[in-house]
Amino acid sequence: MTLPIYPSIAETRHLYRGKQASPVEVVKAHLERAQALQPQLNAFVHLDAESALARARNAEAAFLQGESGSRPALAGIPLTVKSCIDVAGWPCPAGSLLRKEYVPTTDAVLVRRLEAAGAILLGNTNTPEFLMAYETDNRVSGKTSNPWNLAYSAGGSSGGEGAAIASGCSMAGIGSDGGGSIRTPAHFCGICGLKPTPGRVPITGHFPPGGGAFGWIGVVGPMARTVADVRAIFQVVQGPDPGDALSAPIAMREYSPADLRGMRIGILENSELGRATPETLSTIRDAAQKLCDLGFRVEPIKLDGLKRALELWWYFFGPVIASLIQKSCTGKESLLSPILRDYLALASRELLGDRDTLLAACAERDALRAHLLQQLQDVPVLLSPVSTEPACRHGEGYARAGDTMRFCQWLNLAGFPGFSLPFGKSAEGLPINVQLIGRPYEEELALAVAESLERVRGPWQAPPL
Repeated sequence: MTLPIYPSIAETRHLYRGKQASPVEVVKAHLERAQALQPQLNAFVHLDAESALARARNAEAAFLQGESGSRPALAGIPLTVKSCIDVAGWPCPAGSLLRKEYVPTTDAVLVRRLEAAGAILLGNTNTPEFLMAYETDNRVSGKTSNPWNLAYSAGGSSGGEGAAIASGCSMAGIGSDGGGSIRTPAHFCGICGLKPTPGRVPITGHFPPGGGAFGWIGVVGPMARTVADVRAIFQVVQGPDPGDALSAPIAMREYSPADLRGMRIGILENSELGRATPETLSTIRDAAQKLCDLGFRVEPIKLDGLKRALELWWYFFGPVIASLIQKSCTGKESLLSPILRDYLALASRELLGDRDTLLAACAERDALRAHLLQQLQDVPVLLSPVSTEPACRHGEGYARAGDTMRFCQWLNLAGFPGFSLPFGKSAEGLPINVQLIGRPYEEELALAVAESLERVRGPWQAPPL
């Protein structure tokens, strides 16, 4: 049979069970598509066709021999990971010439979990240098283009993942997010992406490492074309790990439509977050009306403290992280990409302060998180834009990020989960996603609301490649 270009995980498992397709056929189709589209999109840093096909042959043999009940959750499913996540034997440059020769000898914890669940990793995907930009371009592997329009960016820092998944080169994958770096590429490329609560998915084996006083800013999480596929990956990779000091043993939960009926959802309306384009606001209104029609209680809400949350987020993401990067780059500045140099120049103009300043900022962050949670006692999910506008053209993302990405950034300071869901289009035909924000450790509730919206939205739309 002719294989679908954009199958879901559940559809693929159904094809395997019915012997209508084999893991070798599916993996080979994804590899061929990745190789064909790489000159246009430049989504990949490394493709490991030999290993992927060997694993596919093993999976095929297991399907022929084993009982359906014994098959792992992701058996024969082709996935990708961001090139800042360790996979033994693969280059892991994180977009930097300073890491060009780095090849890990062990797998990140989440990679081990994916492979234990039967997933077949095809390769890893492109990022900006050290992940510090909202568009993906670097001096190691160049820029990644948007499958909807090659003149536009795929976003950052998980731009390679967004482009690979949206174009059908990968079924799903793993990105990371320190200020919108999962949710923004998902928004730019028209797919789904989950930024979990810090510690819900172990960040062990990710660069930069997630430890320290600001480890709760950066997280790793799943990206896919549908909510169900995001959930399937999340179920596999979530769970505690000793290498992640923030990890916690939170059990997965399920929600039925009856659980959601009458639940309050707040439409986040804060002027500090920026002025969204008319098409973005229209998309939010459409999603809000659909939620009302589904029986949710939807009402506007303003959160006190977001301006300070944005200031604190930038203190950690800007001066604090920049000071660490500069220490590792001393004497090697000529090797840095223009985007990273611009970030370092901007962040270095801000006052870092001394140890007492850092400790006071950490304490204020915790108090502010508690203040935000108190305001959300009766509002378990918020609806907001991901960004004030759709995808930017190549070269424009860094200059405009300070004005456009605030809807994402405050979540990283507060440690809240956020889900990016495709829901509209701009006049240029670019995707517009909505963001569903949950309270800490309540990812499943945000996913359940997103799935309700996804059902009334209709089938996922592929880019016009």
